[in-house]
Amino acid sequence: SALAVKFGERQRSPHYLLVKEHQVREGAGTTHPPRRTLFVLNVPPYCSPDSLSRLFARCGHVQSVDICEKPGPREKKGKLTSKFFNRKTVTGFQVAYVVFRKPSGVQAAKALSQEGPLLISTESHPVKTGISKWIANYAASVVDQEELKAEVDTYMQDYDKKIAEEEAKAAKEEGVPDEEGWVKVTRKGRKPGLPRTEAANLRVLEKEKQKRARKELLNFYAWQHRETKREHIAQLRKKFEEDKQRIALMRAQRKFRPY
Repeated sequence: SALAVKFGERQRSPHYLLVKEHQVREGAGTTHPPRRTLFVLNVPPYCSPDSLSRLFARCGHVQSVDICEKPGPREKKGKLTSKFFNRKTVTGFQVAYVVFRKPSGVQAAKALSQEGPLLISTESHPVKTGISKWIANYAASVVDQEELKAEVDTYMQDYDKKIAEEEAKAAKEEGVPDEEGWVKVTRKGRKPGLPRTEAANLRVLEKEKQKRARKELLNFYAWQHRETKREHIAQLRKKFEEDKQRIALMRAQRKFRPY
């Protein structure tokens, strides 16, 4: 059903939200429970979850409102710890999942289509649209340098603390074999650190020995290739001289002698 709403008293033409009961397949895991979830389409980007919650509060207690870019299974959203970084700008229409505490809220919300246009933006809770929203977005984009510096310093301190804990843990486990006898090797700088076990040292020496043997064998094959090529060139030159002599002899035998 189509639900007519207005984002201001002066708005002449209403905006229509398409609502229906959210249905999922049996056995499909979802965070939007069936019979208690209202699926809403054509949600404008300036419509917030709070405004939708206030709109459908007349139908019953709203447990949660989830706004997504497109329909589909809900993805786990990480907690936003920064208001300066990883901020996503919404440009198009979205979909929403309104979860009621009781199933009767969904049926009451579907019945709202029979009423006149509902007002979302009020004086106590205004929804900014048009140029007022652009001004608010610009004002929010102005960064407080002191607050940004404090946030970056806090993040770097937590990062340094995390790296120090990982290095201390790696240093503690270095050279200590696990249950299967394997030794964890940590890489520091350009050259990897070597484990402090005799078996590992023997494996490294064996690899170096095999590497030298392959290098010597490769050089032998290169020398042999050069000698073969030199002999082939000498044979070609010898054959070329023999062909020259044979051609000269054939020319001498073909001279015309009338007498």
